[in-house]
Amino acid sequence: MASATSTNSQANSKANSGLNSPVTAKASEAAHHAVDAVAAKAATAEDSLRKTAASSQETLAHKQEEIKQQLHSSYSKTRELAAQNPLATAGIAFAAGMLVTALLRRR
Repeated sequence: MASATSTNSQANSKANSGLNSPVTAKASEAAHHAVDAVAAKAATAEDSLRKTAASSQETLAHKQEEIKQQLHSSYSKTRELAAQNPLATAGIAFAAGMLVTALLRRR
């Protein structure tokens, strides 16, 4: 079936090329130019999007690393304070447990 379709399109192409139709030729040429112009603009837009995506990825990776470092620093400080003040740490843990229990009972 595909070979019959391609044979028909080749026959139509040969038949049309033999006709003297300057309007059709001009319209076809204009359409080709329009398609080429759109393809060029699409390629430029795609390139711009790819560059923006790569830049965003780098920025996000950098921010993620900063947040990891801040989290690690906060964790280290918390452990240090807990080790220096074990009684206060136990009191805070008890109060937090009571608060969570009270909130869960309300639901």
